[in-house]
Amino acid sequence: MPFIARGGRPGLLGMAARTAVVAGTATAVSGAVARNQQRRAAEQQARVQQTPVPPAPTPVVTPPAAAPVAAGDDFFAQVEKLATLHQQGVLTDEEFALAKQRLLNG
Repeated sequence: MPFIARGGRPGLLGMAARTAVVAGTATAVSGAVARNQQRRAAEQQARVQQTPVPPAPTPVVTPPAAAPVAAGDDFFAQVEKLATLHQQGVLTDEEFALAKQRLLNG
């Protein structure tokens, strides 16, 4: 019996072949994607392990305790010194207030 070509939709064998090609392509693509993701994850892990650890934060330094006030001129000099340190950013608002309170309570 001679082979007669059909027109229109593919037959059962053609549909099975097409499905196999699509499934094979999908499997190959998903495998490649998975390999690329694993490679990128390994590279990123290697970069993280090579990154140096940042230094520890510097400790907060509290201002020295003020000596008892002996004379009026000395008191104002100490207050001016504290104000200068506060303006320069050496003392925080809380540290400045604490040191000023110590001066006042003498």
